[in-house]
Amino acid sequence: MKKLLLTALMTAAATLAAATEPLVIPLWPEGVPGAKDIGAELTDETGRIANVSVPTLTVYPAAVDRPNGTAVIVCPGGAYMRLSNLREGVQYANWLSTLGVTTFVLKSRLQEFGHPAPLQDVLRAVRIVRSRAAEFKINPARVGVMGSSAGGHLAASAGTLFDQAAGKTGAPLDTTSARPDFLILLYPVITMDDPFAHAGSRKALLGATPQPELLQLMSLEKQVTAATPPTLLIHTQEDATVPVENSIVFYQALTRAQVPAEMYLFEHGTHGMGLKAEFGTASDWTKRAEEWLRHRGLLAAAKP
Repeated sequence: MKKLLLTALMTAAATLAAATEPLVIPLWPEGVPGAKDIGAELTDETGRIANVSVPTLTVYPAAVDRPNGTAVIVCPGGAYMRLSNLREGVQYANWLSTLGVTTFVLKSRLQEFGHPAPLQDVLRAVRIVRSRAAEFKINPARVGVMGSSAGGHLAASAGTLFDQAAGKTGAPLDTTSARPDFLILLYPVITMDDPFAHAGSRKALLGATPQPELLQLMSLEKQVTAATPPTLLIHTQEDATVPVENSIVFYQALTRAQVPAEMYLFEHGTHGMGLKAEFGTASDWTKRAEEWLRHRGLLAAAKP
């Protein structure tokens, strides 16, 4: 019954979103750092986006009369080669909107640019959302980042590398904090070290022969500190693409740093499962995520 209700609410949210063209915010109106002419952006029949040269945020308002003041920036997966924009972006936004959350789906630069372009994009996204909190009726202290697969790596990068010099461009907006207030990571790429690294994501982000110091920096389990925000991790044993050890090592690092964290490891569920319903208890991850958000006070109504 609850699953049917969630489906109905998400359908209503999608219908509402379709009725009005969503707002698209350019990340770099002053000019994309290190801009390149890489040709036209590409979108396939499944909604996957590739060849991104103009990063943006697409806004999905909360589908309730009174937004609760929480915002989530969603980073779709795709191995830093493409973005699973529909399955791990828009669908998540429609679900979050039923919880009263205002969602911003990030279209970030990919393998054509490599590091540090994606990091710059996600940190600029946090700064934009926080700096425009009043406009979007959100609490600037309730801005989270959520990501799946390589998008989970990008989200975790925001949570661990928010003060990195490489994530800044010298723009005035750099003075706004880029630290997320919470993270939600689904089957994330975390480590760049074998044997658990996702080789495709590593190559797309860092190149075929990355320097050891770059491997160290972007192995995010090694970058966790007490300043890393509270984190929810979701992964499955059956994930044959990004091993479950990625979530485990990040959780262990969070625990050592005494960062509040919860982790749900399910038996069944393929990589990229998104909101598919055929994976038993793993398909109820949205319930666990809602409980976690509610427990942290992130779904409480905004104060007048």
